[in-house]
Amino acid sequence: MQSSSNLFPVALISAERRGDLSEDVYRLKPGNSPDGSVELAVTRLGMADGGPVRGVPVVLLHGSFSNRRFWFSPKGLGLGAFLARAGFDVWIPEMRGHGLSQRNQAYRNNRVADYARYDLPAIAAFVREQSGQVPHWIGHSLGGITLAAALGGQYLGEPAVASVAFFGTQVSRTYWPLKIPPVEWSGRFILKRFAQLSGSRLKRGPEDEPIGLALESLRWYGLFGRFGEKDKDWWAGLAEVQVPVLAVSAAGDDQDPTWACRKLFDQLGSAHKQFVCLGPEQGFSERFGHVEMLVSKNARTEVWPLVARWLAEPLSPLLTQESKRALAV
Repeated sequence: MQSSSNLFPVALISAERRGDLSEDVYRLKPGNSPDGSVELAVTRLGMADGGPVRGVPVVLLHGSFSNRRFWFSPKGLGLGAFLARAGFDVWIPEMRGHGLSQRNQAYRNNRVADYARYDLPAIAAFVREQSGQVPHWIGHSLGGITLAAALGGQYLGEPAVASVAFFGTQVSRTYWPLKIPPVEWSGRFILKRFAQLSGSRLKRGPEDEPIGLALESLRWYGLFGRFGEKDKDWWAGLAEVQVPVLAVSAAGDDQDPTWACRKLFDQLGSAHKQFVCLGPEQGFSERFGHVEMLVSKNARTEVWPLVARWLAEPLSPLLTQESKRALAV
């Protein structure tokens, strides 16, 4: 079969109509990482009867224990579907071993470092090739962490990024027991006995996560840990980021609290950045939770329009007095 890309082998594996939406799924095989078996599924959402002209591209990165269904359901619900109907060209990758992305040979060793160094640049190149435009990026939770790592490590830059939005994203929450070396060593010894963490058993989501992610996190949060790799300090690199940035926390999020999300926001060097906390203090109807900030009835009416407005004008203030009054109604 002829490749759908001039960059690397790409196959269109599914083309479906979902009501008023079109759902095209591509399988990318970039061949740019040490594990040559890596294949990535990327879904493109658009209007089924919208014609060949597409809007501004937006890449949505799901969090841990999740897949593309976080952003849109088979019934056409979700932020991804909302943005497609608003005229955006929506792209939804699934990380290695998630959703339609098959598990690679070295699945158990997958890390954020691999996603950031190899997978996101390949996705960015493919989206730019197909759309002819520089995409905006939105990451939730681990998707946001991966995006921060790619930016801080300078694997992604302005040629591939028009703006970035982080939802429920932080790397500064302290787990004090992990600062005690014997505790970290014991945790590492136990975790190495497993290949993955089960999302269903842990009641965290429909997908599993490779144990490599957990081991990587232990290193970040250990006594002398840092957000980065041996040869790359991602945290320091975030100070060099200059693209427009939106960071969003949820007032009721105990997993990624506002203070920690704010610390990541403050580290970013962009001169054009905005921070929003989804809670009554900033005019929202409730104290949103970690998932509810993007997947809930109130998110549909209060948060999704905010995202669309940000994508249309990332340099304009989101929460003006007028918008706060509108949210309060």
